[in-house]
Amino acid sequence: MNGSLAIWLYAVTAAPGEAAPGEAAPARGLTGVADEPVRLVESAGLAAVVGSVPLADFDEDALRDHLEDLEWLERTARAHHRVINGAARHGQVIPLRFATLYHDDDRVRAMLRERRDDFTATLRRVAGRTEWGVKAYVDPRSFLPDPDEPTGGEGSPGTAYLMRRRAQRQDQETAHLRATERAEEIHASLAALAVATAAHPPQDTALAAYEGWMVLNNSYLVPDALSEEFTALVTDLGARYPAVTLEVSGPWPPYSFTAPPKRAEDAQPEETPS
Repeated sequence: MNGSLAIWLYAVTAAPGEAAPGEAAPARGLTGVADEPVRLVESAGLAAVVGSVPLADFDEDALRDHLEDLEWLERTARAHHRVINGAARHGQVIPLRFATLYHDDDRVRAMLRERRDDFTATLRRVAGRTEWGVKAYVDPRSFLPDPDEPTGGEGSPGTAYLMRRRAQRQDQETAHLRATERAEEIHASLAALAVATAAHPPQDTALAAYEGWMVLNNSYLVPDALSEEFTALVTDLGARYPAVTLEVSGPWPPYSFTAPPKRAEDAQPEETPS
């Protein structure tokens, strides 16, 4: 491999000879994070979906600078996921971590051989299953307790103020508890159709296009045969609980259910020997 290039990994899938009929071209026509043609590197019955990227733009120092550039980061992350999603249209894939880089194809083949058992077991586990994301939002005011009788009419103005503040805090805590319980009910219904679930932190309200609280941000690994039933259930739950706004996304490759253990050698390409 050219010493001026590094290998960017997107996903792992079954090698074309091991894939089901019609699932033999996961890299065809795709371009990657550096507009490079995407290709396969095969070993041990597996194939890594990769691209050769300029080392000058993707070595440790360059990546450190790029990761502070939000415009570059968003553009490159979109390209990374576009390749994964494109490859997934041809068969089941294991999405790999953003900015997983290797020195050359031989190192990629060695990695496939080393992790063959784990990758093969993961591909078997997610076969015929797809990830769906569900988010739930609420307006806190919808979950506030019924107003009590006024309590601020007695005592000094200072005491009345403190009592009102205490009541407001208690009302907020009650609203949050009620909204969380409703989210747990929704999750339990959805989880009954999934073979695995993954909980994610709520999105930062400053970055999300919603007001109020996000009370659910979960992924569900759903058998493909139940996909229509799952999305219909989301719609039914939204009608059953009108105070909760539900948002479903997918189908996605199983991002939340296939991450391999992080290895130190994956983090950056090795230095080219002088």
